Amino acid sequence: MKFKHMKNIVLFGPPGAGKGTQAELLKNKYNLVHISTGDVFRYNIKNKTALGTLAKTYMDNGDLVPDQVTIDMLKQEVEKNNQANGFLFDGFPRTESQANALDVFLTKKNTSISGMVSLEVPENLLVERLLKRGETSGRADDQDEVKIRNRFNEYKEKTSILQSYYEKQNKFYAVDGVGSIEDINERLQKVFNNLS
Repeated sequence: MKFKHMKNIVLFGPPGAGKGTQAELLKNKYNLVHISTGDVFRYNIKNKTALGTLAKTYMDNGDLVPDQVTIDMLKQEVEKNNQANGFLFDGFPRTESQANALDVFLTKKNTSISGMVSLEVPENLLVERLLKRGETSGRADDQDEVKIRNRFNEYKEKTSILQSYYEKQNKFYAVDGVGSIEDINERLQKVFNNLS
């Protein structure tokens, strides 16, 4: 199999950091396929795929979906887009075992993760942003400060593990996520342009 030069980026950031907004801009600029774990889950569950049905049984019981099910869903997404220039992973990987499985899978495809780019935003600013978003989004988890801070704690625990995982590979990049959408996007592009 011929080596295909791809730009594969893991986009990270706490809830409210603006990942969704930036992912839209970046996927268009770099012609990447945006794979959002949330979207993939919703698609599989809505369309009652075998993996969606399996994931739903765990979710209905209030359990976390096992890594393997999540990984299998993501693999399917990558397989669907064989001709892609690269992928922008959003919300995945979330654990070291997922990151490891992603590395193994991409290696088999003669490619790898170019970098993990993390949007850094102070927690108090994020709480403000999410509470403001909660006024219009209707999302219950954006309206309760205790729940919001709980999401941050969970995020910090998971990210610190992934940060050190990618730092060991010299693939971790922190980007200041404060400012206008354009300013943040410019900072992200500077990092993206240097990733291969």
